[in-house]
Amino acid sequence: MLITEMLDKNAGIYGHEVALIEREPARNIRREITWDEFNRQANRIANVLISKGIKKGDKVVQLMMNCIEWLPVYFGILRSGAWAVPLNFRFLADDIRMCAEIAEAKVIIFGEEFIDRIDPIKAFLSKTITTYIFAGSDKTCPDYAQQCDKVISSSSTADPKVELVLSDGAALYFTSGTTGVPKPVLLTHRNLEFACLVENNHHKQTHEDNFLCIPPLYHTGAKMHWFGNFIVGARSVILKGVSPKWILEAVSEEKATIVWLLVPWAHDILVAIEDNDIDLGDYNLERWRLMHIGAQPVPPSLINKWKKIFPNHDYDTNYGLTEATGPGCVHLGMENLHKVGAIGLPGFGWECMIVDSDMKPLPNGETGELLIRGDGVMKEYYKNPEATAKTLVDGWLLTGDIARMDDDGFIWLVDRKKDVIITGGENIFPVEIENFIMCNDKIHDVGVIGVPDDRLGEIVAAVIKVKSSFNMNEEEVANFCEKLPRYKRPRKIFFDDVPRSPTGKIEKPKMRKKYSG
Repeated sequence: MLITEMLDKNAGIYGHEVALIEREPARNIRREITWDEFNRQANRIANVLISKGIKKGDKVVQLMMNCIEWLPVYFGILRSGAWAVPLNFRFLADDIRMCAEIAEAKVIIFGEEFIDRIDPIKAFLSKTITTYIFAGSDKTCPDYAQQCDKVISSSSTADPKVELVLSDGAALYFTSGTTGVPKPVLLTHRNLEFACLVENNHHKQTHEDNFLCIPPLYHTGAKMHWFGNFIVGARSVILKGVSPKWILEAVSEEKATIVWLLVPWAHDILVAIEDNDIDLGDYNLERWRLMHIGAQPVPPSLINKWKKIFPNHDYDTNYGLTEATGPGCVHLGMENLHKVGAIGLPGFGWECMIVDSDMKPLPNGETGELLIRGDGVMKEYYKNPEATAKTLVDGWLLTGDIARMDDDGFIWLVDRKKDVIITGGENIFPVEIENFIMCNDKIHDVGVIGVPDDRLGEIVAAVIKVKSSFNMNEEEVANFCEKLPRYKRPRKIFFDDVPRSPTGKIEKPKMRKKYSG
């Protein structure tokens, strides 16, 4: 079933029930819409796009911060028959221009936070873009754009009935670029449907659940986890802004049952409790049943600490990538806490294999590249047949991640192939060192990279952020790392913030650029 049909079904069954809630604690704002309102807004957007000449297969750029309008706009684009092209809200003007040109987008829907980035590239964008729709206040609407509320106010709320099938293209997602230049990933309606089924199978959402959504919606991760609630018509909360207090307030006041956290946010909550900045007695957290994490390797020490404070929480971790329609191709499983540290087992409807450089399957325990296969695998890298051919082989998606499988079938992520450090001929995996260093209670965050060395080729460098209530020096870090084999110990130590993407991934290219000189 198309996800646009799922929305129509929810509106028919649960029309007057709340679908989405937006909380913006910094401005003390709370808004909500019902499933019927969600569906009607999506239809209005679709009909406006069609009136602007959008046809099946055209592309519409969506450049918006998280808000209650985000998902109705996304579904409206899909319902028009166009491909949604959600862009990273951190993209600079040149990034936006590049993505719009690759997509040959005809319409851009953007929020007021992006006016300063759209203005200088408008002359270039207008080579393909014919319509600018402004998802912001009428008072700040640029003269070249049409204000969204005004445009859709007279638009029909009826389904435009554009004929779509599961094999049709649905969305063009640009990868996060943590290993280089973002690449456009074409996902189909079947990919999106499959993501709904996978997420709901893994986390058993019912109509009574309430999902707290914090990560950016432009990314497949947040949206595809929300899909598990969406498929059963359960409500969800969009939280604008991240702090331990705001997260716990949202869980308490909205009676949230499922929260997907990034590693830094989970860590911040634990630190706030440890430092007595948060008193759990101030919150009603009884309905919170599941905390799960994805987007990056999870230090086992973090989960061990979490379970001591929240012993009744189920926990899961999810591995995924944009090319696999986000999370779920591998997941730990709520019943497998004894395997914390592994990314888990093949997800619902997924197959996994570990291979050597010749694509030959490896026995359990040996390290190689992780391959995955299932209905979530992208159709292609758009307009890049060479990259597609290197990544999709005989139906398998080559993830570029190094992993091993144990005798119980659980997969352990070692590191990204491109992040492996080679020092004196030895392969070193940064994740292993990062997990070790994070066991130090004084350390808030850490990122490990290789930096050039005349003698060894590369040496290990660690960028460390110390908790605000502690001090550390290089000698103390070096002493702590003496338990590591000598060749794995950081030779260079920098005390600084660790750059992370909005989805929590360490931005290794930025680190290399800053510290490899």
